[in-house]
Amino acid sequence: MNTMTRNEIMTKFKEQVKNGQTLLGVGAGTGITAKFSEAGGADMLIVYNSGRYRMAGRGSLAGLLSYGDANQIVVEMGAEVLPVVKNTPVLAGVCGTDPFRVMDIFLKQLKAQGFAGVQNFPTVGLIDGVFR
Repeated sequence: MNTMTRNEIMTKFKEQVKNGQTLLGVGAGTGITAKFSEAGGADMLIVYNSGRYRMAGRGSLAGLLSYGDANQIVVEMGAEVLPVVKNTPVLAGVCGTDPFRVMDIFLKQLKAQGFAGVQNFPTVGLIDGVFR
C-alpha cells in the first residue's frame, strides 16, 4: 500500500506537470486492474462505485443512480484494491452529498483505510438531461 504523504504526492505530481509530463489516473475496481495499472505506469488509481456495476456487466451510468450506497461500495472495493498496490496513490470516489455520512468522520476513515485522497463521484454535475 502506498505510504506517501499528501505533500510528497503533490510535489511529485507538480514536478511531472512542470516537466511537461501527463498525469495518468486509472479507474481500478479490482485488485488485478490495480496491480497491472501500477505496473504499466499509472500515476494514480481511482476507486469509483461505478466499477462494481461495470464488473457486473452494467454500464457506468449505474454508478450515478441510486442502486446502492456509493460510499460503502468504494470502502468495500478499497479493501480489495489497497492491499495489492505498492507505490501508487489510490483515490476514493466519494459521494460528497451523501446525507447519511458525517463527512469529516468518513474522510478520516478513508484515510485510515489507506486512500491517499478523494474525488467527487458520483456527482450530479453529470446529469444534464443528455446521457451519452
